[in-house]
Amino acid sequence: MSEEQTQHAMLVAWGEFAQHLGLIERIEAVPIRQKTVQHSPQNKILAFLIAILDGLAHLQDWSAAAHPIAKDQAVAHAWQQESWSDYSGISRCLSALTETEAQQIVTALEAISRPLLDNEVMQALLQQGELVYDGDLTGRVVSNTSTSYPGAAYGHMGDAIGFGYQAAMVSLHSPTYGRLWLSSRLHPGDVLSCTQDEAVVRAAEAKTRLRPLRRTELLKQRIEQVRVEKQRLQQKVNEGQVKMEALQAELAGLPEEIAKEQAWLAILEERAVQAGRHPNQQLERARRRLPKLQQRQVDMHQRLPKLEQDQQFRQEHLQEQIALGQELNERLLRLEQDNLTNACPIEAVFRLDAGFGTREGVALQIEMGYEVFTKPYSDWLTPRLRRMLTPETQWARVGENAEMVIWKDYQPSDFPYPVDVGLERFYTGKTQRFGTLLHYGRTSATQDLPAWFHRYNARQTIEAGIKEGKGVFQMRHLKVRSALGIALQEQFAVFAANFVRWAACWLAQDCLTLPNGWQVPGSVKCSVQVAAHTSAWVSFQDQGTLLRFTDYSIYAGKSLSLPKGWAIQLALPFARTTVFEL
Repeated sequence: MSEEQTQHAMLVAWGEFAQHLGLIERIEAVPIRQKTVQHSPQNKILAFLIAILDGLAHLQDWSAAAHPIAKDQAVAHAWQQESWSDYSGISRCLSALTETEAQQIVTALEAISRPLLDNEVMQALLQQGELVYDGDLTGRVVSNTSTSYPGAAYGHMGDAIGFGYQAAMVSLHSPTYGRLWLSSRLHPGDVLSCTQDEAVVRAAEAKTRLRPLRRTELLKQRIEQVRVEKQRLQQKVNEGQVKMEALQAELAGLPEEIAKEQAWLAILEERAVQAGRHPNQQLERARRRLPKLQQRQVDMHQRLPKLEQDQQFRQEHLQEQIALGQELNERLLRLEQDNLTNACPIEAVFRLDAGFGTREGVALQIEMGYEVFTKPYSDWLTPRLRRMLTPETQWARVGENAEMVIWKDYQPSDFPYPVDVGLERFYTGKTQRFGTLLHYGRTSATQDLPAWFHRYNARQTIEAGIKEGKGVFQMRHLKVRSALGIALQEQFAVFAANFVRWAACWLAQDCLTLPNGWQVPGSVKCSVQVAAHTSAWVSFQDQGTLLRFTDYSIYAGKSLSLPKGWAIQLALPFARTTVFEL
């Protein structure tokens, strides 16, 4: 068979891998009610995915780059297409998608990911005895002057205020791949991490289909504490109401009493004048009593607003407790149902940054059964810990520039559960900074402070993943402006990051010779920015595909044989009897 030249060698290899996974077949099976002139809407959806895999910053680069993928026949052949649509056709296709069609595309990606993810989940449980999740919120910034991005809003985008979206992302620590993305959901830019606590947990569980036992007994104890507090507040409200009503009643009667006293005083004074004598004791008492009544009226007018304010505060606090009690009771019903339907409980860890670390957020994560590693939101805990320090406090070094002092099973007065607390101390030049770590769970975190410090900071893996998405897959650029197109780009980027890692393992297992940098699952940057932009001669044969790198390639002199018929036996998931085969 004759050879074709490509400027995108890795895209050809990924096309072969996509065939083995059944990805192309699944995308083409999605019913999309759009007219086909030269290229089907499914062709355009595949092209959009490949544009993200190739790390294109802008969709127009698909057709207008120095070596446009739209004109690369070898890539089209590898992805089982006769040719590719122009970028404008891709944009129109994405704008015309319906919500049902977009969801079916995402479902196709999930079906491809499912067996590979299940396998990795089982490997993590076998090797680690637990699943480790990381969650974060990251900004997707657009132009501040733009009015064509639907649902965008101003919010914190990194270290500054920007206009755009927030992506709530969850990743799984993977023994094989280092990191696998589980979920990414877009929100308006003004959404805060603390509103997404339960959402990120549920998103992770929906993808792995496994969860720990909920701590319903803890939640029942908390509900009882709320009930007792509600009774105490109700009594305070009742007492305050009695005091306020008594004051209002007395105040309502004072004008009449003052008027009578004024009239009586006038009578006494007139009698004294008529009798032509000095004021007697009765007149003196009346003269002293009237100012006292008038002053009492002034004082009561001044006291009433304060009493009303205090009563309003007590009532608001009571209503908060009533609402909290209702919320916790509803949560208890959900968590009890979760336990009833949990055939195979697991141990799991969630690591979240301080944005998720509100009192209610941390309590929720504990109640949902997770071992929690996080930091407290804002200053709700760190200042009071600093006040607990003494000159005799012993600090333990946990990092090159970090020290910690800990309180085991410490229960703040405004938090329902005892937690392990570690106050951190850092030096930046001559400046000293403080932070706080929170932990709840089976690990004896306070027994090994460096391990605790490094385990929490290992959540930098998700921060590295976010950076990878923005820098490698160009998620700092939204390639389309339709709501469904933007959401689909987010899902494709998550899938692409996992796909590249899966493909690296496939190449390492099934290809005898590989160029440097192609073998490692974590070498995503090399795969996308270098290997996907290198030239090769491609020969499609019955037994497989051969790539011979050109003299102008960084891999000049090397070749790569991609065999047909790749298959693996995946691990059997918990509580399931299905054998997944690809």
